[in-house]
Amino acid sequence: MEFFVTIVSPHLGTSADWTDARLLYALEEVVEKELNRHLKVAKDWMPHEYVPWSDGRNFPGVFEDGDPWEKEQSKVTEIGRIALVVNLLTEDNLPSYHHEIASLFGRDGAWGTWVHRWTAEEGRHGIVMRDYLLASRAVDPDKLEQFRMAHMSEGFESDNRHSMLHSVAYVAFQELATRISHRNTGHQSGDPVCDRMLARIATDENLHMVFYRNLLKAAFDLAPDLTMQAVRDVVVNFRMPGHGMPGFERAAAQMAIGEVYNLRIHHDDVIQPVLRFLKIMEIDGLGPEGRQAQEELGLYMGGLDAEAAKFDEKLAARKARLAARAAG
Repeated sequence: MEFFVTIVSPHLGTSADWTDARLLYALEEVVEKELNRHLKVAKDWMPHEYVPWSDGRNFPGVFEDGDPWEKEQSKVTEIGRIALVVNLLTEDNLPSYHHEIASLFGRDGAWGTWVHRWTAEEGRHGIVMRDYLLASRAVDPDKLEQFRMAHMSEGFESDNRHSMLHSVAYVAFQELATRISHRNTGHQSGDPVCDRMLARIATDENLHMVFYRNLLKAAFDLAPDLTMQAVRDVVVNFRMPGHGMPGFERAAAQMAIGEVYNLRIHHDDVIQPVLRFLKIMEIDGLGPEGRQAQEELGLYMGGLDAEAAKFDEKLAARKARLAARAAG
């Protein structure tokens, strides 16, 4: 299936003249191209095929024969349970994410088609993760629902809702961060069924990242100074969309120690790959504000690498202490 839209390019003016509306219009040809590429490579999959239904049994409540959840029933490691809950609660806020991007990108033309397609694909992730967690009794179902209600009742407002360009930059990094978090959660889960499920989700997230990354590259061709500033702002102020959920800070600290997502992973596996693809430090011909943003981005990345090195040392020391304690 391909989506076609006829675009008549407007007079584009200087970077100072760019508005969200002008950028949306100018980038729609790229959105159409990337949408058609995405539809050719994305594979449909069935969430129910990844769930171990035969492991499931009734919970107490409506059913008199219900078996209460106990921690010992879970096949998943402690860090796996923590990360799975964080990742699922993040996926659960899809209605708010859809509202955010539909408000910024619009519901018409190639942009609108992408927004709806992205939402439909993302919807599978929450479905399969919740079904897996409940069928396999990986986590406490009552607490999971309580967390979901608390998290979704607060809603979600993007830090980048003021700017379409900032939003494109953000999701280019965020989709990759989500992919990495899912893959590492699977690796640390201790359950091959969980690992396989999260690998499938991560494949989707990678394709979404490629869409936005390529769109961001096209934005550099149109408005390099503004795009450089947007990338600088997003990288320096980056935080995951689930940051507002109950207990996020504690869970994030545990996930960092458990090597699901930490400063080293963030620097090496998320930010640097996107910046390398964009050849961010090689872009020339920038105006004063663009050059300043480029320089500040370079300085920030150096500082982030230094902070990651400090974290690496602390993590290595912690592992050594635990190993010594276990040995003796």
